[in-house]
This record gives sequence, structure tokens and C-alpha cells, in this order.
Amino acid sequence: MTLSLSSVVKAYDVRGVVPDQLDAGVVCALGAAFAEVVVLPEAPAGATPRAVVGHDMRPSSPELSAAFADGLASRGVDVTLVGLCSTDGLYFASGSLDVPGAMFTASHNPAQYNGVKLCRAGARPVGQETGLAAVRDLAQSWLDAGGVPPGPARRGRVSERDVLAEYAAHLRSLVDLSGARPLTVVVDAGNGMAGHTVPAVLGAAAGLPALPLRVEAMYFELDGTFPNHEANPLDPQNLRDLQAAVPRAGADLGLAFDGDADRCFVVDENGDPVSPSAVTAMVARREIAKERAAGREPRVIHNLITSRAVPEIVAEDGGVPVRTRVGHSFIKQRMAEEGAVFGGEHSAHYYFREFWSADTGMLAAMHVLAALAESDRPLSRLAAEYERYAASGEINSTVADAAATTARVLAAERELAAAEGRELEVDDLDGLTVTSPGTASAPMWWFNLRASNTEPLLRLNAEGADAATMALVRDRVLAVVRGDAR
Repeated sequence: MTLSLSSVVKAYDVRGVVPDQLDAGVVCALGAAFAEVVVLPEAPAGATPRAVVGHDMRPSSPELSAAFADGLASRGVDVTLVGLCSTDGLYFASGSLDVPGAMFTASHNPAQYNGVKLCRAGARPVGQETGLAAVRDLAQSWLDAGGVPPGPARRGRVSERDVLAEYAAHLRSLVDLSGARPLTVVVDAGNGMAGHTVPAVLGAAAGLPALPLRVEAMYFELDGTFPNHEANPLDPQNLRDLQAAVPRAGADLGLAFDGDADRCFVVDENGDPVSPSAVTAMVARREIAKERAAGREPRVIHNLITSRAVPEIVAEDGGVPVRTRVGHSFIKQRMAEEGAVFGGEHSAHYYFREFWSADTGMLAAMHVLAALAESDRPLSRLAAEYERYAASGEINSTVADAAATTARVLAAERELAAAEGRELEVDDLDGLTVTSPGTASAPMWWFNLRASNTEPLLRLNAEGADAATMALVRDRVLAVVRGDAR
């Protein structure tokens, strides 16, 4: 029985277990379909169609990326293999070469998984509504028929190119750390691709001049079996080694990257996490200042579950905050529509106009290093400027009917607000967001409830003016969601 590609083609990428769901034959078909749907139609008239392919350190990645390249070449596409790279390294290759690209990675998923992230020329995203569904359907039709049909007489050429040094030099051109005060930084690469990119960008491994940074390396050995911990810093248990190492080393800060090194998490000199919202506000402040100095109106994208501190600080610094749905395809679309200089998400994805509006955790980390180097305060005190409110973090609850549960929550909140004489702001941009703006006698709070696209879950994020307010709102909403009568 032929695999149903709907089981592995997700909203924004391809993700599945190797070899049960993803093998060379499936991936070759996806590569040929990507050529037909994206690469060939985008190729300039009269020019040879081109694409770039990279991969992470998972044991299956070299074979799968080669099979994908074979599928591309079978349709007459010239393929540049950039080999080992981070996802933002692949975006760099796509942007700088102005060609579509494919990155083989399963990001933070366990070792048995692999996947593909696709982009159009200039690192523009490919999601279900922008070509991925068409790629899936065409590849499925070929697999159902027994294989990829013959392509044009001219087969594409496959060549290799190492772009690591170019990637590192480009990032250094955007944030100059050469004159910074000396800093010590502990980096937990989680045996992922940051072990490849950090020595090139923050060190001298790519032949660039040394920076005034002392990098203490943790788990830099590339190992897609993840022998030390999962390369998913969003899970607090995967930050524990870094949190212990930073104060032990007397370091100024710590950085943790996920498996494909496109997300970066920050801990301060005490080992305490700095929220991605605080990092978003910190980087936004720097990008706004540059934009205003150039005489342009700075626009900054943030998703609706980042801290309220983000739009407040953006506006205070003379920028225009633009709120959007959760998810990189929505962020990238709004970045383009608004001409935004920067965008940030609660999940530690950071997007830069100077980086083809794509996300790069490394560039965000460099901004944090630069901000700290320019200050005479420790990171804990610097970050406190951006940590104005208390947040719950994302809390998942299993529900039978997400829509009905959400309606019950809204009804309960409206009933309580009416009894207390409070005003509520309600919107449905992405799930349900309820806000109590706050008054002299009642602190501000808000919460968002969003249904998962793939599981019977409701995701709650809540924030309040203080920890007690946040906890009260969080527990009240969870009591309804989970049917708890407390």
C-alpha cells in the first residue's frame, strides 16, 4: 500500500519517521514535484532552473537530501548541494543565490524523524497554501502510479558548494561585535547544527577574525541521535545543563539552540531564562533605532501571544507594532506586506528584513551579545527592562470539542465581567483572545486559547500585570477547560 503523504506533509513542512514514512523513493518524488510546482515556474525565462539543498546532522539526512536532489535533477534542475548547514544557513543560500531551496531536518524532533523545509527564491516560505499542498498531491499521484515519470532530455547538473564562511561573514556584517567588550558565553548546541555554525560565526573556524568572545562549548559534537538531551530548548528540562553551566563558568550569558539551529534561547548570568518576548523587545529596540536613523518608519511584527511588553516597547521607541497570528508563514507574509524591519515570536523564532525576512536564531543571539556588550549591567538587569509582566507559558489541555470548550470559557468570562462591572476586549484573530485592559483598581490581564491543528488540544497562554493576577486568570480558565469544579 502506498504511503499517504498527508500523514507527513504538515502545514509548513514535511516531517516523518525514517524509513517507515520517509525513504529515498518518497523523497525523490517530492523533489521532482517541488521542481514542477515551484522551481520550474519561478525560473527566469531562458535560464537554466536552479535550486539549493542542505541538510542537518541526522544519520538519514545525507541519503535523503541526495535523493531529493536526484528528483530535482530529473526535471532538468541544476542543484547546488551545500551539505551540512543550519536551516538559516539554507535560507542564506536561497537568499544570496536567489534560488528555491530545501533543507533536510526534523528540527527538534527525536532521532528517528527527518523532514524537509522548502522555500522559494529569496527564502520566501512554502506552506500548504503557497505550494506545499500542490507538491504533495503531485508526488502522491506519481507514487500511486508506481514512480516518477521520465523528465526532459536534459538532466540537471548536481554540484557542491560550502557556504558556511559566506553565511558567517554576512551575519557579522549585520551585527558588528569586533569592538565589543569581552564576554564569556556558554553555548549548548544540543549535538545539533549550532555545533557547526557557532565556531564559524562567533569563532574563527571559517577564517574570520577572532571576536572578543570566550565561547564555552557544550555538546558541539554533531550527533543526530542526541545522546545528551533533545535539541528542543522550548522544553525546560533541556535547558538545565546550560543553566547550571553558566554560573559555574562565571559566564555573562548562555545560548541554547534547537537541532537545526534556527531558534535560540537565552539564559542570564544566573542561569535564569530570558523570555523570547524579552529578546524580541530587546532586538526590536536595536532595529528600530537603526531604521529611524535611516529616516524610515520602523514596523515590527509580533504574534498575538508574545508579551504585551513587546508592542508597548515598540511604540515607546517610535516604532509601529503589527500583531499577527502564530506561525512562521503568517509572520513572513506580514513582514513582506508591512516592509517590517523585524519580527519575533514567543517560540524564539526571530525574523529580519536584512536576512530576506527569514528567521535566524544566530542573528538574534548576536544582537543580544551586542546589547549586553554595550551595557555595563549584567544581562539579568538588562533583561528586566523588557520583562514587565508575568506569563504562564503555553499550557496544553486535551479536550473532546475545542470549539465548544472555547465557547464555555468565553461565556464564563463574560458572565464574571458583567458581575464585576469590568470591560472585556475579545477577538478571534487566532483562537480566542480575551483582554481585561486594567484600571486603577484592577490589574491588566489577557489570555489566548488556540486549538491545535493536529491534536485534540487547546493551548492556553495567559499574562497578567503581576504573578498573582496571571495565576488567578490561568487557573480560572483551566478550571473550565478541564471541567475542574474547584
